Amino acid sequence: MIFLLMMAIPACAALALLVPRARFLPDDASLGRFGILVSGATLLVGLSAVTAFDFSDASRAQLSVNRTWESSIGLRFHLGVDGISLPLVVLTALLTFLCFVYTYRHPPAGGRLRLLTALLLVLEIGMLGTFVALDLILFFVFFEVVLLPMFAVILIWGGADRRAAATKFILYTLLGSGLLLAGMLLIAVNAGTLDMTELARRHGAGVSHGVQIAGFLLMMLGFGVKAPMWPLHTWLPDAHTEAPTVGSVLLAGVLLKMGTYGLVRIAVPSAPDGARSCATALGLLAVIGIVYGALACLAQTDLKRMIAYSSVGHMGFVLLGIATLTPVGLNAALFGNIAHGLITGLLFFLAGSIKDRYGTGDLARIGGGMLGTAPRLASFLTFASVASLGLPGLAGFWGEMLALLGAYKPDAGLSRPAFVTFMAFGGIGAVLTAAYFLRLLSKITHGRPRADAAEAAAVAAPTVYEYAAWVPLVALTLLVGLWPKTLLAVTSEPVRALFGGLG
Repeated sequence: MIFLLMMAIPACAALALLVPRARFLPDDASLGRFGILVSGATLLVGLSAVTAFDFSDASRAQLSVNRTWESSIGLRFHLGVDGISLPLVVLTALLTFLCFVYTYRHPPAGGRLRLLTALLLVLEIGMLGTFVALDLILFFVFFEVVLLPMFAVILIWGGADRRAAATKFILYTLLGSGLLLAGMLLIAVNAGTLDMTELARRHGAGVSHGVQIAGFLLMMLGFGVKAPMWPLHTWLPDAHTEAPTVGSVLLAGVLLKMGTYGLVRIAVPSAPDGARSCATALGLLAVIGIVYGALACLAQTDLKRMIAYSSVGHMGFVLLGIATLTPVGLNAALFGNIAHGLITGLLFFLAGSIKDRYGTGDLARIGGGMLGTAPRLASFLTFASVASLGLPGLAGFWGEMLALLGAYKPDAGLSRPAFVTFMAFGGIGAVLTAAYFLRLLSKITHGRPRADAAEAAAVAAPTVYEYAAWVPLVALTLLVGLWPKTLLAVTSEPVRALFGGLG
């Protein structure tokens, strides 16, 4: 019942906000406090799930709700979590709460805060539901729920080119959803069940080799749009650049994870033969994304666009880990999901704060010398940048290192020379990642301040609400980086359980 409550809280709040002529919460301050209260209550319920979770049996679906939805087609309302999904549930609730905290004093331009609050709460329902759903159709419903709220957030509160960015976002993701639904139904019809736990237990039994290949390929492409996998990523830079800060944070921190989570949760265990057949292609696309994303970042002149392209590279490491079909690689992918959510969420919060102060995201117009004119803001940006480039001791290091380690020794049924080559190019991508983040820091935190540095310094001090949004992400980046067992101990057992059909 925990997860029913966890989704009922934002659902009831969103409905209350959307009631025509509702008389409560008359002003923006009241709306801001209401959003913080509702998302905070949802986060507390998520944390209670952590305390109730049996970590000694992390591979079993726990805290379950399993009720008949439509018996004629075997459809069930089945919710639960294991060690794979629990960290993502907590990450989703945390980032949503921090977005409301940030928005309280830093709302996006465009007003209509009642609608924004309601849309963010509906978005939270879809994100949480995706990670706790254990029925394929229920999973797909939640997977789709996030599309319209995010489309509206970009379209209403986005930048100058928001209409084109929102349209590209919805068209790409709807195309991916069509492919995904076809792949999931192909596997489900041949397996005779929609239950995700049953599909994982069977490991493809009863589904022919050809059907598994077709089903996995369709799911790989469908999830790859959301991941984002090269070359299906082109919607992402525009969406990030035009989205308001909270939209970018949730898009990077959670929505991208829905794609890679789906590959691990559904595609790999339900179609292991298809996973083996497509693994080399997935690894190749992942590595192209790593190198391409890094090179694209080196060419960017806009801060948010650079961070957006960095996500293509970082999620490439997650996809590479999945492609290895090894426990090390899949653990790397799950670790990289959480690390990327923490670090890139922080980067987009900082990008929004910098744009608020300087009136632009253009690196040349921001100028240098931020460490002198805005030392606290620059210090947070420096921390987030070195965490994102994979500095040992911070969260970003472990996902990338373990993905490369998994590529060095992939599954026995895969071509080791090919994956060692992928590992080498992934290493080059890691070096290029360091290059573009160091370039970023040299441009805006170091060097000569711009001419109106005194004026910039007067508005640069972070507010208490910005600190409240940033500090938890900094603390968790340090915690997970210094004690990686915090996550690996949770994911290792369920990952091993996935390999009943892959060993």
